[in-house]
Formats: sequence, structure tokens, C-alpha cells
Amino acid sequence: MKTKFLSLLVVFFLVANAFSQSNLNNYKYIIIPEKYEFLKENDQFQLNSLTEFLFNKYGFQAFMEGENYPDDLNANRCLALTTDVIKDSSMFKTKLQIELKNCNGLTVYTTKVGESREKDFNKAYAEALRNAFKELETKNYKYVPINNGSEVIVKETKNQTEVVKEIAKLKAEIENLKQDKETQVVITEEPKESVPMVEVPKEDILKVISASENVSGVLYAQAIENGFQLVDSSPKVVYKIKNTSLENVFMVEGKNATLYKKENNWIMEYYENNVLKQEVLNIKF
Repeated sequence: MKTKFLSLLVVFFLVANAFSQSNLNNYKYIIIPEKYEFLKENDQFQLNSLTEFLFNKYGFQAFMEGENYPDDLNANRCLALTTDVIKDSSMFKTKLQIELKNCNGLTVYTTKVGESREKDFNKAYAEALRNAFKELETKNYKYVPINNGSEVIVKETKNQTEVVKEIAKLKAEIENLKQDKETQVVITEEPKESVPMVEVPKEDILKVISASENVSGVLYAQAIENGFQLVDSSPKVVYKIKNTSLENVFMVEGKNATLYKKENNWIMEYYENNVLKQEVLNIKF
């Protein structure tokens, strides 16, 4: 059982890695945010400006967030990937990693970690970022459109859906193996007293967990420019969602997340610490 468990873990990470390393050549532009989350100020240590410079140096077309975008990018934001730089905590090294996400907030590409031992923040961040970019330098990027941007996204969404299903299947198998192992440990223990046991079907347990952990309170959709704002009963604006070229698919403003309708449920999907998470929202339009 241990061998099977380890094998499933290996397959899971291989599938997840293949999911994130999509073809960069299908995207025409790169958008750089004005501030990264681990910094306090816009373009602190000139890190955002250096990111834009290095992307342009290696053949990409990069723009700082809020600049005047080309007409085709204004018409279709899915032609661009959005950059994020992630800092890995370390006592003696500065470690940075570049992450690229599509218009649906899904991670398309993640570089290896760039490191620096410099003590001065200006030098350390610049060196670590340049080292992370070495991987992108070898990609020999060249934009290759596939008919049009919307077709790229439709094709990508189908592929991502299949991979997400595969990852979910692997997660379920790993969880079942864990539960089987826990069950075996419990069986070997001698019961201290005779207590009547009531077996609850696994399906009912999953339903209870789903209802208690994933379903939020009712949110009411109010139309705004290019989308909706979702408010609670306070009323307080909880999320703002933006329209996309796909039906019943929205981008969640400020969260790098995607909101889509599956059957009768609205699912918000996002990455947290490189782990794909899903949250069911109760939305009234």
C-alpha cells in the first residue's frame, strides 16, 4: 500500500506540473503589476520595472499595469499573461520565483527559484529576479497565434478541465489510501467498552463537509460596468467580477480567481500556495 501511495503522489505532481507549464508562445503580451504582495510600495526596489525590462529583453511584449495597452489587448485581455513574483522565506538567501497566470487566474507557467546571498535588498532582489529569468531566457519565446485569442482560451480551458478532473481523481485515491490506513490502525486497537456504533455512509459525510466548509452566505449580484458586484445582506461588497468572452465565466477582481457556473452551482477557483482550491458561492442574480 505504501508503494502505491508513493506512486500516486508522483503521478499527481507530474500531472500538476504539466498543467502549469502550458505553451507561452500562445500569449502575445505580459502585464506587470505595480506592486508585488511581499513589498509595501509600488515598484519598491525598482523590482516591477526590472521585471518589465527583462521580459522585453527576452522577446516578450510587456506592459506595466495601467499603461495604454494595444487595441487588441484592450479588446481581449486573454491575449496577456499577468506576472506575479513570489518570495520564498529564507534566513540567509533571497529567493524569488516568477509566476504567470492567464485571464482566468490559472497558473500557466512557473519558473525555478532564483537566489541571491546579497545582504543589501536592492542588490539581492535584483540578482534573485535575474537568476529566475534565466529559465525564460532559454525559452526563445516567439508569439504564435492560434487563429484568434478566444480559440486559444477555449482550447486551454478544455485541456485544463481535463487535467483538473485528473488531479481531483488522484487526490481522491490518495485520500482513500490514507483513510484505509487509518481504518487498519483503529481495527488493531482493542475496544475499551462495548459501544453501539452507527455507520454513516461516506457520501453523507462528504455532503456535510461540502455544505459546512464550501458554501458561503447568499450574495446578491448588482450590475456594474463590465460585470457585477456581489454584496451580502449588510449590504457589503464582497467581490467584483468581470465579464469574459465565455458564457457564465467571470474574473474575480483583485483575487486572481475565476468564477464559473457548473450545473446549478457557482464555483470560485483559485491557487493558494500553488494548490488549486475551489469555493462554492451562493449567488442570486
